[in-house]
Amino acid sequence: MTSLLSTLNRCLRSTARLCNVSQPKVVYKSHFIAGSRWSTRWSSRSTHTSETARGSPASGKYRTGVLIATGVFGTVAAGACHLQQAEMATRVKKVEEEEEGDVAERCRSFMSLPVTDVRVLERRKQEMSSRMEMLIMETQAEFCRALQDVDGGTFKVDRWSRQEGGGGVSCVLQDSKVFEKAGVNVSVVFGHLSEEAAKQMRSRGKELKAKDGKLPFVAMGVSSVIHPKNPHVPTVHFNYRYFEVEEADGSKQWWFGGGTDLTPVYIDEADAVHFHSVLRDACNKHDPQYYPDFKKWCDRYFFIRHRGETRGIGGIFFDDLDSPNQEEAFSFVKSCAKTVVPCYLPIVRKHLGDKFTQQEKDWQQIRRGRYVEFNLVYDRGVKFGLATPGSRVESIIMSLPLTARWEYMHEPSRGTKEAEMLEVLRNPKEWV
Repeated sequence: MTSLLSTLNRCLRSTARLCNVSQPKVVYKSHFIAGSRWSTRWSSRSTHTSETARGSPASGKYRTGVLIATGVFGTVAAGACHLQQAEMATRVKKVEEEEEGDVAERCRSFMSLPVTDVRVLERRKQEMSSRMEMLIMETQAEFCRALQDVDGGTFKVDRWSRQEGGGGVSCVLQDSKVFEKAGVNVSVVFGHLSEEAAKQMRSRGKELKAKDGKLPFVAMGVSSVIHPKNPHVPTVHFNYRYFEVEEADGSKQWWFGGGTDLTPVYIDEADAVHFHSVLRDACNKHDPQYYPDFKKWCDRYFFIRHRGETRGIGGIFFDDLDSPNQEEAFSFVKSCAKTVVPCYLPIVRKHLGDKFTQQEKDWQQIRRGRYVEFNLVYDRGVKFGLATPGSRVESIIMSLPLTARWEYMHEPSRGTKEAEMLEVLRNPKEWV
């Protein structure tokens, strides 16, 4: 079967080149079951953990499936190169097959049980809210394990519940060997939007019609901020989220948001190129315009207006993503979530042994101060969280570093590495 599909893939590529149209992509998925297991009470992990690489899900704008493997192959084998351009230009609708396996089995690899009951997730596993919750739990687990592997420490896993509905799982590694603070948080909350939260959404162009003054909603996401001890290891932040709001007539509005960005203390051009290249490649699987658009959006969003500088060297950022359709939007978010380990961990390992001076440490503390200013004044997620009734403040403020510094009228000397960093922050660059 693999040989058959390989032949099909080659024929489709050849035909697409001749006919000057995009080809559907056949992607072979591998599965993984993490070696770690919960006890029968799902309350602790065994100490023996192993995992195999997980294949990337099918992505892009074209759906591939049995129709391609059967109907199209016969045509290609008989002489696909003679197909008319109009026939080949017709979009082939991709069937997004959820092949991750049994929900309960997948949950065994997570840092904790999901917020939603496993039986409910299994029963509703085709619904977008369930699929997204599984994705954010997997993203949390994969990133935490990667950080533990490089640091040697262990995350504290803190489950919490929200009286108004939902809860979350906060994983925090604090004052460890490599990381001063590393937080990876999952939240799944539902209930009714407050007037303040609804007003924020309406100000972004969302026309939401409440019934009896109430807007039922579900909001979920995974977010992380990592503050390393070594000033030559950058801070990284990522967040991927999903919202559903039910309006007065029972219809639902939904959208995705998120992004990943890097905040170095000192510029390393190779690091910047690597980071942006991984994000660009993930975006290009879906739309070549995504990366340039979302890179610009990131530079605009993570801008500290009262300082006239960006928070870091950017990455990608998007919000209110509700097109071209829900399946495509989710597939794109999934591709982005799968980049958080490969875009960041190689940079961490590269700089693990770097020496640094007290002056460099002081500069790191000043840059952390700018990070705090952005998060408390401008960050949309922080503002939404604090405006949501019953929100957990500890998980929202988890993004702030343990230590930071504010020096009065500080300005680095010309020609220094610190001045070079500030120049980039005041004039964002194109890295790839």
